[in-house]
Order: sequence, then C-alpha cells, then structure tokens
Amino acid sequence: MDSLWFSDICGHHVSPFTMLDFDQSCHRKHGFSLENKLVFGRKPYKQALTIARVVSPSQLAIVPSPDKEPVDPDQSHVAWTSVKQERWEGELVVQGEIPLWLKGTYLRNGPGLWHIEDYNFRHLFDGYATLVKLHFEDGRLIAGHRQIESEAYKAAKKNKKICFREFSEVPKHENFMAYVGDLAKLFSGSSLTDNANTGVVKLGDGRVVCLTETQKGSLVIDPNSLETLGRFEYSDSLGGLIHSAHPIVTDAEFLTLLPDLLKPGYLVVRMEPGTNERKVIGRVNCSGGPAPGWVHSFPVTQHYVVVPEMPLRYCAQNLLRAEPTPLYKFEWHPQSKAFLHVMCKASGKVVTSVEVPLFVTFHFINAYEEEDEDGRVTSIIADCCEHHADTSILDQLRLKNLRFFKGEDVLPDARVGRFKIPLDGSRNGKLEAALEADEHGRGIDMCSINPAYLGKKYRYAYACGAQRPCHFPNTLTKLDFVEKKAKNWYDEGAVPSEPFFVARPGATEEDDGVVISLISEKNGGGYALLLDGSTFKEITRAKLPYGLPYGLHGCWVPKK
Repeated sequence: MDSLWFSDICGHHVSPFTMLDFDQSCHRKHGFSLENKLVFGRKPYKQALTIARVVSPSQLAIVPSPDKEPVDPDQSHVAWTSVKQERWEGELVVQGEIPLWLKGTYLRNGPGLWHIEDYNFRHLFDGYATLVKLHFEDGRLIAGHRQIESEAYKAAKKNKKICFREFSEVPKHENFMAYVGDLAKLFSGSSLTDNANTGVVKLGDGRVVCLTETQKGSLVIDPNSLETLGRFEYSDSLGGLIHSAHPIVTDAEFLTLLPDLLKPGYLVVRMEPGTNERKVIGRVNCSGGPAPGWVHSFPVTQHYVVVPEMPLRYCAQNLLRAEPTPLYKFEWHPQSKAFLHVMCKASGKVVTSVEVPLFVTFHFINAYEEEDEDGRVTSIIADCCEHHADTSILDQLRLKNLRFFKGEDVLPDARVGRFKIPLDGSRNGKLEAALEADEHGRGIDMCSINPAYLGKKYRYAYACGAQRPCHFPNTLTKLDFVEKKAKNWYDEGAVPSEPFFVARPGATEEDDGVVISLISEKNGGGYALLLDGSTFKEITRAKLPYGLPYGLHGCWVPKK
C-alpha cells in the first residue's frame, strides 16, 4: 500500500530503484523534510528563573569545522551563521523605556544551527531549532536562548551526522541497502525529522508547543527555562505525517489542516484546550492536480475556515530523491489551477470552492466576512503575503544565496495579495494587491496582527518589507489597509525578524501596543527592538551579548 500511496500522489509509479537517483557520492545531498512540528507530552514546568548577567560557559552547541566553500567575512552575515553556543540567559541593558504594562515573555522559534561537524546544511529551513525568549517585567528585560532538544538534534550531536530527513537534507548512508532501509522508514514516517524549527504557540490550556510541518515535530517546551519537555502526542486516530505549520490558535480552540496525500484533499480539524484529541470538522477535496497544494498556513473568519489549494503541490518523487530539486518536496502544477475552499466551522460543509488566479504564499495574514445591509455574508476577504505566483523564492532561501550577497537586487517581488471570495455561487474569485507594493519595497512576509482582530475586519498588519537593493526582507513595515499606506523601519545592513504585535491591556484602538522584533546586525551584533504600534517609532533597544541567527515565528505568553 505504501507504494500505491506514493503512486497516487504524483500520478505515476514510484519505486526506490527507479526514482531515487541513488549515488553513494551524493549521500549528503538534499532530501525531504518539513518545516514546522507539533507533538507534546505533559510535564510540570519549572517556574524558577535564573538570571545570569554574562555569557554563560554552558554546554556548547555542535561546533563546526570551517565551511568547505570559501566564506567572505564581509558577506557572511550573523543572521545566516550558526548560533555561538547551545544556551545563554542574562539581563539586558535597556536604551529607552519599556512600558510598565508590558509583562510577559515573547518567544521566537527558528533554525539556528546549520552545521554538523564539517558538513554545512544547504537551506535556511534545515537548521536545528533555536528558541529565543525576551521576558519583560517592571521595565526590565531578561533574554535567553536554548536549542530545542528534538530527537533529530540529539541524534546529530551523538552521531556527529544528520540522522533524519530535514527540509533539503537526507542522512548519509554507508551503502545502498542502508539507503533503501531509510526509504522504508520514510514510508512509515519514522525517518522524518522532528526538528521543530518553525513556529511556537501557546495553547488555551497554557501549554507551549514548538511546531513544524511534520506531526511528530510538535514539541512541548517550558516558556521560562526553554527546556524541551517532550513530544505532544495526539490521542486521536486520525494519523497522517504532516499538517499545516501554522495552526489557528486561540484561548478557545486549535484549528489545523491535515493534507491527505492518498486521496488529494484536506481534513479540517479542531482540538479543544486541555486535550490532545483532534476532531474532524469536515473534509475538502482538491479541485485539481495530482496532490494537495502546500498548506504552510491558512486563514479563518468568525464563521468559516478558508482552505487554500495552491498549484505548488506536494510531490512524492521529490520527497524520495536523494538529490534536491529546485522546489524541494514540491512540484509546480500551473495547469492544475488554484482554488480557495470555504468551510463552515459549525457544520463542516463546504459552502463554496472558487478558482482564483495562480498564487504562491507562505503566510496568510487574516480574513474576514463582508456583509450586505441585511447582515448577510456576501463574500470573504483573505489577505496573504503573495509572491506573484513565483516559486523561485524557495530556492532564494538557500544558505549559499543568503550568505553571499553582493549588493544585487535579487529578492523576488511580493505583495499583499487580497482575495475576494464571493458566496453567491460564482465559480471565480479575485486576487489583487491590497495596497501598492512600492509602499513596502515590493517585498513582504512574516506578518502579524492584533490577535483581537483575528477573523474580523481589520485595518493594520505588521510585516517584514524591503529596502532595495536587497536579497532578503530587511525592513519592518506597518501596513494601513484603509489609507493604503505603509510606515517603514530600517537599519542599514540589519536583518529584522518577524514583527510581533502585543496589545496594551485595555486598549480600544487596534494599533495601541508595541511591536517586538529581534535584529541581527551586519557587524555581528544584535539587539531586541520595541516599536510603538501606532507611530511605529523606536521606543526601546537592548543590546544582546552577540548576534543571533535569523528566526521565524513567535508568540506571546502573558504573565499570570
């Protein structure tokens, strides 16, 4: 059945002997893995917070030998360099003032270690996860970071080599039979990584989970000590190997999508706080293509789940190859078209499926319902960071491309793509820019909003934009969808991570709060940054003892 499963995904037969381009000289090459993970086991959290005011001599991370490819020190930015040590914690000196109402911990997850011994990983998404915290209380800021102790990371440390399939890397095998054995493990999922290097969420019951796109890569962590507590084990029988890396998480529920690779489609599932059991809301069948489209993220409104079906689709052939393709575990199928499906949260029924222009997106921003004068929902608006249906952004994130920037303007253009999904039975939806892309430098990704406006009509979003020429988003931008304008923050040579909005308690204005970001500097340093959510002016900066690698996504854990 396993071989049939892979046959159906791409529409033709797949076998280890015909598909894998096996070559013993290429064992180190790219393979298959997924970016975000979600699996937890309950353990009591450690409440004590130890403050170290200097860099600690704690256990070092895996120390690589020098890169085999020559590295220009002027071009190898700290954002793309492995973290200096496995863990550190200390209080930072604050320039400016931290609002006294800001009490809690910002957590940021992302790849932070891109080397094992003298072997260098190839893609941004391959790195072993580094979890960073910024704890705010009484105007003080305590920072720290720690490697997430996934089985993949621990095995790599012990064996001094890659042992699980990462995003573009596969383990090195001693012989052909070992390679075939690894393929058998791929069919069962046991060879897939649990390297939870993509996101981090706080569940409604208080548990904090780091995620990636493999289900086994859901790991529970302690938000105070950053200790890895164990895997989040789902108690249901839904199975599957992958899920959306970005679930929708509120205090009331957890929603996610489970791609069905055998019968192309998606299960929409809900998990209530305090449980590990996912329950099916409904199913969406794909409208085109040999496999489901990649669903790294998806949006919701108050009453509906929007299921995107991109023509960038999962592909078994690419999952199995010993060598990477430019699209890694995916394949571009423009002839299969693109669709958006809308499911009612309450009934699980698909109320509409519309064809839309071809699109490529990693991240949806938000969605909301439009009503007529009688209060009837007439359409759904869904916003995303859209790359003009250009898949080259995936390969642009190879570390070689990020580390060797020579000043050319090579970042592919992106815009805030706004979908309009009619609910009147029309078969086609619309896609246009929500504002002129030049407002944010024709680059956009890594977005956040005021969480009180999730699924509702909203005005503001925060994201990373671009100041050209560049090869990666290098600004922070505040988007105003009413005025159709953007305010931009820029520090020459710096690489900012996702701007995360935290609302002021009791605020009545949507943008009343602060925006948190971690900045990697061109001189090897780094700092934590606070911007005013309304004016977008800098209010606080706190220097880190050393620059940190670029991170992906974060969450806020308020102080109880």
